[in-house]
Amino acid sequence: MGEPPVILRDESVLARGRDWLAEHDAGLRRVAQGLPLPPLRRRPEGYATLLQAIVGQQVSTAAAAAIWSRLESAGLITPQAVLASGEEGLRAAGLSRPKIRYALGIAGSGMDFAALAQLGDQQVIAELTALPGIGLWTAEIYATTALGRADILPAGDLALQEATRLLYGLNDRPAEAALRERALLWSPWRGVAARMLWSYYRAEKQREGIL
Repeated sequence: MGEPPVILRDESVLARGRDWLAEHDAGLRRVAQGLPLPPLRRRPEGYATLLQAIVGQQVSTAAAAAIWSRLESAGLITPQAVLASGEEGLRAAGLSRPKIRYALGIAGSGMDFAALAQLGDQQVIAELTALPGIGLWTAEIYATTALGRADILPAGDLALQEATRLLYGLNDRPAEAALRERALLWSPWRGVAARMLWSYYRAEKQREGIL
């Protein structure tokens, strides 16, 4: 049995990871020197966080926020409420047919979210991607935010890919496989590297007047 995963419980753990990365990677050293400690980006564990990730798939931030607000107002953020509401209630809140199927499927899956915290990183990803509508990106986002896993980086994230391109002066945005390979150099703190890159991306876009 391997070592238990490191959990980003508070800023002291996050700072430890940042300092390690700054020592081992010149690009992330520049981020550490130029920007404050990034946010923890922790989310509550459980169905609601996973449902919110599904709501945000392939829609704008504004549209996702509006749909999520309607779901929250209707109390449709627990498995029990979603199953009781059924397709009609979810459709009234603005969910598309595939997302309704995913929401109901996960609600009825019997997933023990509390038990996920006891699993290793790869087991967590395997359990989550077995759920309807949950791909690798969503599973890795959940693992790094809701579970605080310190060594998971969602390499399919476009903001992380673009931040990597900008930080390292690459001609093109790295594909998911290329970013995943580069991120091996950041282990065992890939989740901290992700937070540093997200902060760098936001800072760069603000500097360009895009945000």
